[in-house]
Amino acid sequence: MAMVSIKDVAAHAGVSPGTVSNVLNRPGKVAPATRERVEAAISELGFVRHGSASSLRAGHSRTIGLSVIDIGNPFFTEVAAGVEDVASELGYAVILGNSAGSQDKEERNLRVLAEHRVRGVLITPSGEDPGRLDRLRERGISVVLVDHPAHRPDQCAVAVDDVAGGRAAVTHLLAKGARSVAYVTGPMTIRQCVERLEGAKAAMRAAGLDPGDLKVAETATMTARAGEKAAADLIGSGLPEAVFCANDLLALGVLRALLRAGVRVPEDVALMGYDDIDFAAASTVSLSSMRQPTYQLGRIATELLLDECDNPETHAHQHIMFQPELVARESTQ
Repeated sequence: MAMVSIKDVAAHAGVSPGTVSNVLNRPGKVAPATRERVEAAISELGFVRHGSASSLRAGHSRTIGLSVIDIGNPFFTEVAAGVEDVASELGYAVILGNSAGSQDKEERNLRVLAEHRVRGVLITPSGEDPGRLDRLRERGISVVLVDHPAHRPDQCAVAVDDVAGGRAAVTHLLAKGARSVAYVTGPMTIRQCVERLEGAKAAMRAAGLDPGDLKVAETATMTARAGEKAAADLIGSGLPEAVFCANDLLALGVLRALLRAGVRVPEDVALMGYDDIDFAAASTVSLSSMRQPTYQLGRIATELLLDECDNPETHAHQHIMFQPELVARESTQ
């Protein structure tokens, strides 16, 4: 089927192509009766406007970009839900990019977003190099950091205090009587993993224990399968009294491997996750976790981004830092 054009709609409605363009872009300039006739023609013919072409004319589009480091993690799925809800309420569409923790892939995704003339970009960066984000800003594309603090005053950011989260998690494990703790984490190139470790060591220090005794098991990915492998390695080298995981997917994998090996949780090993995804409460042994306001992260970041896009003269950059909440369940009782 041939693509219906503005000229086709104009002929069907008995108006000029300019009138159809006004209905699409400046409906207030068209008389109500004429507008209704054009809208009826659009509906009858199934006309879809060429978004890319209108973006080129306007210099931008009614779209924003969202770049995350792991869309397979329910944490980012919930963040994306908050982003999409606000964008939809304000008449924007969202283009999602998944960097999978690769800076090269992230760079390609950002280039595609720029080519689509997005108004702004929400990003959980895969590295600390600000150059790629500066290039977007130089092209007039606003940028807001999500789940990542800003280190400059002219940048909006919405994040969670991961140092405080790591400290609270291990403090909880130590309060339950554990004196030997392992930290199962994803790549230490990920800021959140590093800061949660920093908090865990601070909790050890505050309890009078040597932070150097904290056993660190680093995995290539932050998945349940990686957690299973890490648990198998811990079982082989001598289990600690408690395990703190950098996210719930790792913790669920650790839990599965421990139970399979006949290790009781929490009687033999207490287990703590991070993020409090839906699966945490529904696991065989309900998982204690550090809850993050994931949906709110997405909503607030999007509100900040679109305010910066639509009100550049009055917009005030904000650095918003949430505190995580400890949720104790069976795995640490």
